[in-house]
Amino acid sequence: MKDMQTIISLAKRRGFIFPASEIYDGLGGVYDFGPLGVALVNNLKKAWWQSMTRNHDNVVGLDSAILMNKKVLKASGHLSAGFADELLECKQCQKRFKKDEVEGDVCPACGGALSEPRQFNLMMKTFIGPVEDEAAIAYLRPETCQGIYLNFLNVLNTMRMKIPFGIAQIGKAFRNEINPKNFIFRKREFEQMEMQWFCRPQAANDFFEYWKKERLTWYQIMGLKKENLRVQEIPEEERAHYAQRQIDIEYHFPFGWGEIEGIHNRGDWDLKNHSQHSGRELSYTEENGEKYYPHIIETSVGVERSFLAFFSDAFEEVAGGRTKTTTAVKEKEILLRLPKALSPIKILVLPLVKNKPALQEKATAVYQSLKSQFSCRYDDVGSIGRRYRRGDEIGVNYALTIDFESLDNDDLTVRDRDTMKQERIKIKALPAFLSKQLAA
Repeated sequence: MKDMQTIISLAKRRGFIFPASEIYDGLGGVYDFGPLGVALVNNLKKAWWQSMTRNHDNVVGLDSAILMNKKVLKASGHLSAGFADELLECKQCQKRFKKDEVEGDVCPACGGALSEPRQFNLMMKTFIGPVEDEAAIAYLRPETCQGIYLNFLNVLNTMRMKIPFGIAQIGKAFRNEINPKNFIFRKREFEQMEMQWFCRPQAANDFFEYWKKERLTWYQIMGLKKENLRVQEIPEEERAHYAQRQIDIEYHFPFGWGEIEGIHNRGDWDLKNHSQHSGRELSYTEENGEKYYPHIIETSVGVERSFLAFFSDAFEEVAGGRTKTTTAVKEKEILLRLPKALSPIKILVLPLVKNKPALQEKATAVYQSLKSQFSCRYDDVGSIGRRYRRGDEIGVNYALTIDFESLDNDDLTVRDRDTMKQERIKIKALPAFLSKQLAA
């Protein structure tokens, strides 16, 4: 059974995720991605972006602003009581909880009495300009999709798009969560990968099913285990106010099932609503003169949640002895079976031993020849077994070992992370060999 704390420990120890502002005791619900974490995140976003824009002829990209006119958020409903959680506060320990997370009428932490519930708006407030008054109040966007709706006409006209088409975006969003929890699963600053699909009203149901299948298939192609994925249909009484239909794609984390992506049939609510509030007509006119507000199918992915799903899915504790280190027979070893497309480091270049200049020189030459084409790391610290183990812990796909035979034969040993199979490959054949392996 995977343990969340062990996964969190590995993420910090190997440079994937750090607590934000850690030297000042941190900041709740905020995290920093370390060198390997940011590489994995970038690979994840690249894979999603390619699947949405390059693999579909009628999906284009956008990067809208984090700050926007307050009228946008009023029109979207984010400044109303509907975009709020009910907050309970313990009168004894002062801890705060969302009402739907508390069972009974006492504090889950200390057993003390709880306050009456009060509305807590989730918007992050700031000010624009030199004077901090009512007129200067602004908000950090709570979701990325509004910027897409505001640019519907701009994209439609400049890119000469025709219905149906989609607009994809990756960007930061902010919510003042009462109780962030489960590591990076629920944060106050997070990133979304969204695609808004604009279509004829009568085609919306079919496109909902299409994108549901596309998105679920993508996770499996990317390497998530099928048994750790499920689709949850959200009943009408629990849906967002704009949703005619809503499903969650959930992953089975060590702490339980949790949403990693939402797919919504938003109907014509967004474009019609912004038309009414802005005074700008956002309807679409067909060549035959038919005029309507496009219906929207939304696919919305949490970057951090997907990161955590892939990281958890890849995490594995195996019996000692894989790398034949001195302590391996006494303890478990960690193996991170990250998909090739997501691994932050694809190739590890290793001289067999450190104190042999000829091996180091050849290993360095191999590293230098590969690093412009592949994500590589050179490592000569510690025994070869320990270096293999460090590579396994960060998800390196292939380890290249330069030994004494390499000096005479101009070849090396390639070790596969998952199978531990080793084969000798000529150094001049490495680029073609690795390209083929990493593409598989």
